Amino acid sequence: MSTEITHPTIVDGWFREISDMWPGQAMTLRVKKVVHHEKSKYQDVLIFESTNHGMVLVLDNVIQCTERDEFSYQEMITHLGMFSHPEPKRVLVIGGGDGGVLREVVKHESVEEAVLCDIDEAVIRLSKQYLPEMSVSYQHPKVKVHVGDGFKFLEDYKDAFDVIITDSSDPEGPAESLFQKPYFELLHGALREGGVITTQAENPWLHLSMIKNLKASVKQVFPVAEYGWTTIPTYPSGQIGFMVCTKDGSRDVTKPLRSLSDAEEDRLFRYYSKKVHEAAFVLPKFAEKELR
Repeated sequence: MSTEITHPTIVDGWFREISDMWPGQAMTLRVKKVVHHEKSKYQDVLIFESTNHGMVLVLDNVIQCTERDEFSYQEMITHLGMFSHPEPKRVLVIGGGDGGVLREVVKHESVEEAVLCDIDEAVIRLSKQYLPEMSVSYQHPKVKVHVGDGFKFLEDYKDAFDVIITDSSDPEGPAESLFQKPYFELLHGALREGGVITTQAENPWLHLSMIKNLKASVKQVFPVAEYGWTTIPTYPSGQIGFMVCTKDGSRDVTKPLRSLSDAEEDRLFRYYSKKVHEAAFVLPKFAEKELR
């Protein structure tokens, strides 16, 4: 007889995401069935099937992705960086164990190798089991997977990658160091000439002072650092941002360097387009003033 899995975030059939990082507000999703819960070496991992958003992956009580809207995040964190590079061949993903960013990276025909480094094997293992549309990329011949600390992994690489995408959770717990200047110096060193990074960079409604500090510290390392954003209903306040940076001081990352036909965009993407790329860097006045 199987016993029903319970979790402290689920009360009366609703998952509730409550955190000090977004005080006074909560995201709630209706739960159809809890399919898995475990404490990995690094974090609390919960997977449940929701009534309206498909499967949901939750790490340390914070939603990482839902099947219904994950594409807006995965496509934007990937393609804002990838289309800011003329010909990305070697790409590194730090974090992103659900496989969604990898899935987007290998859509670029120039890519010869896509390496993923995630600290938590549980996220990779469980995504393969419960998030097939995202983890499909693990079967791709160009993909290599390394389980370990991204910080330590980067120390072994110099001038190795064209694009590095940091798909991290919020700056608490395992991901805290990924929002600080020494990490960006490591990224800079691991990039080839003209290389590009994209990193998860929080929400202007909730974390504007953090974004401002992040941009200031990144600008000490990279000559170009721009903040863009996307809409995603199941993230706090319905938006998430990215810092897009390049070693090439003459490059404008707010406009794609390469573009596809409308038919190709229709075939490959559900959110990203060349128009959306440019629009992502248009900020509301309150945010533009702070980040200028």
